[in-house]
Amino acid sequence: MTDNYAVIGNPISHSKSPLIHSEFARQTEQDMAYTAIEVPLDGFTDSLKQLRDVLKLRGINITVPFKEQAWQQIENKSERAMRAGAINTILFNQDGSMYGENTDGIGLCQDLTVNHAVSLKDKRILLLGAGGAARGVVEPILAHQPKALFIANRTASKAEQLATIFAELGTVRGGGFDDITAQFDVVINATAASLQGDVPPLPDNLLADNACCYDMMYSDNDTAFITWAKNHGAAKTIDGLGMLVEQAAEAFRLWRGIKPATNHVIAMFRNNDSDVN
Repeated sequence: MTDNYAVIGNPISHSKSPLIHSEFARQTEQDMAYTAIEVPLDGFTDSLKQLRDVLKLRGINITVPFKEQAWQQIENKSERAMRAGAINTILFNQDGSMYGENTDGIGLCQDLTVNHAVSLKDKRILLLGAGGAARGVVEPILAHQPKALFIANRTASKAEQLATIFAELGTVRGGGFDDITAQFDVVINATAASLQGDVPPLPDNLLADNACCYDMMYSDNDTAFITWAKNHGAAKTIDGLGMLVEQAAEAFRLWRGIKPATNHVIAMFRNNDSDVN
């Protein structure tokens, strides 16, 4: 019997997840179907029960704006998801219980370190933003033992609070954009501002030699942050498409017990982006 999965969000029609998971299922010969479901903004709790009890889904991915609500609803979650304050993957167990995970940080680090050969160990890393996207990646970044992680946010207190949550896991500090005084080897943009053409106020001498700039957002053309990075001499610039595919692969592994290969899926989107939006 075919097992059914879905991604939920609002809006959701733009999601690449159905294509990604369909390709994973074909590659690993899994009997499963995956669709996108738009959930009412005020109907997350009821929808969660319906997806589990009526549609009999085996698992779901969660995107904007429900990741924090999922965290509040799901009692049984990984330690990584617990710290992140957000859940993007749920496994529906056969006994009716639910298990929550956050695969975003794993996806980011896999894309950086494996797909693009960017080492994070002993590096000075700057993370821009302190919202849900940033929260989900701090612990996996610190697991790679960087020399230091600085979280910068428009509201400095949010970044400072986030740094405090993860302080026991490594050298991490938080502050405002005005507090950025050092040079960094890796700069990761976790704000959505660059899709609207905005870049945080960053110093011109921010980037160290051979610096890598990574935007967790992606679009058909360079985001504003990627453009800024190229104009300021970044040795390598990367958008978030690979992160999207890699976090999906980790969710797939949680559900199906097998980790799909990702390189050809990423290449498929790169080469045929206009066909898969």
